[in-house]
Amino acid sequence: MKNQVIILDFGGQYTQLIARCVRDEKVYCQVLSGDATVPELKKTVDPVQGDIPAAIIFSGGPDSVYAPDAVLDKAIFELGVPILGICYGMQAMAKVLGGKVIPRTETGGHEYGPAQFAVEESLGILKDIEGRFDVLMSHGDAVEIVPPGFMTLGSSEKIPVAAMGNPEKGFYGVQFHPETSPTTHGDDMIRNFLLEVARVKPDWTMSRFIDSSVAEVRAAVGDGKVISGVSGGVDSTVATALVHEAVGDNLHCVLVDHGLLRKDEAAYVVQSLAKLGIKVNLVNAQDRFLDALKGVTDPEKKRKIIGEEFIRVFEEEARKIGDVRYFVQGTIYPDVIESGSRLRAVIKSHHNVGGLPERMNLKLVEPIRELFKDEVRLVGREMGIPSELIDRHPFPGPGMAVRVLGEVTRDKLDIVREAQAIVDEEIQAAGLYDKLWQVFCVLPGVRTVGVMGDKRTFGHLVAVRAVESEDAMTATWARLPYEVLERVSSRIVNEVQDVNRVALDITSKPPSTIEWE
Repeated sequence: MKNQVIILDFGGQYTQLIARCVRDEKVYCQVLSGDATVPELKKTVDPVQGDIPAAIIFSGGPDSVYAPDAVLDKAIFELGVPILGICYGMQAMAKVLGGKVIPRTETGGHEYGPAQFAVEESLGILKDIEGRFDVLMSHGDAVEIVPPGFMTLGSSEKIPVAAMGNPEKGFYGVQFHPETSPTTHGDDMIRNFLLEVARVKPDWTMSRFIDSSVAEVRAAVGDGKVISGVSGGVDSTVATALVHEAVGDNLHCVLVDHGLLRKDEAAYVVQSLAKLGIKVNLVNAQDRFLDALKGVTDPEKKRKIIGEEFIRVFEEEARKIGDVRYFVQGTIYPDVIESGSRLRAVIKSHHNVGGLPERMNLKLVEPIRELFKDEVRLVGREMGIPSELIDRHPFPGPGMAVRVLGEVTRDKLDIVREAQAIVDEEIQAAGLYDKLWQVFCVLPGVRTVGVMGDKRTFGHLVAVRAVESEDAMTATWARLPYEVLERVSSRIVNEVQDVNRVALDITSKPPSTIEWE
């Protein structure tokens, strides 16, 4: 894409938020590992733009610049493009370019949480921003002396250099996190860096993405036959629609009923996609998947098994069609980021990334791999896909298998399915569905004592999780009305066999992930 920005990820917890802020300004960006070399960086840039990005952003990170394995390719500063360093990124910039960074052992300790920032020079990323305002700090090391050619742009109560800049080169650094909501004027600073300092043209729109994505798929696939694994979820639906636009009748859609779907899901998906002119071949593989999962309790093994079986089923279906060489997958950008990079710990392997087997006889086609979830929905709307498909809550690739903790059995799946159907009905009836990012049930594998019909019971506990989010990178637990929770609890206990207790998950992300496995 033209005007591409590269974000170098040093393992910071807010890297995804930086990417979201950049995308919100209609500027395309990609996240690379912080130890990326200049050749690796250039390889990522769209040739249409040239061989270098329009700008680079260094993320924060948990490590000290004095750590033995602290890395940053100094040649990056010789590319001649504007660079913004955030938190660790600012410290790394200062150290590499000849400034002085005080280790946390000499700064008097860490500085975490809200702080007051005072603007000293209203220029560059601080253009038209003056006075004092709130920022979010999260650091131990601190810049004491700015590098040659830099000036101090602002300070906080604890550190004299909380922002620095070299206007001539377009290098800027901030010790706080402008990408987070607690930082006042954070959006303004990122906007100033992109539009005023880097002079990036805000041309990242969904209509442009559709055109380029369809063209890329058409060029990659040519006259080859493509098979798509549809699920009825937003990601697979939009990915399939894009590929259908590109290759038409050469696309063959398959829905694998692996026994891990929601209640009546298979029929719903086939009917819904038929309205878009997309014919779906329904394959019943419930026994196959459940047999493969028998006795397996480790969540990562479950994901790997499901990914393996999925691919094998599609390879078999492809052989029936004949001469199929490509497989459509609804991978999105959070899947890619959360599945880890060289400097980031893997949060979990995703079915759409880490769960796939190493040996696969079909080439992947991932048309929405570079989109966040809200962007996927925007693309769907731009393509005219009905809201009943676009606005559905996300559903994990491994299905109910990650909502049944421990071994997956038919009985346990039935419990989660029935409970989920009740929750969906009540949330819809309360007019809350579109206000939530996701709401679902989990079977933790815990049995509790209860009393039903004057008799002692020892039944399952069902946990309900409801979250609000924009892109699933962070999420807050939803404050559902008590009366809705009461109806949900009463109905699950009374209508779902072998359940005598309902609990509510009230943790946010972080520290928890949205799904339990």
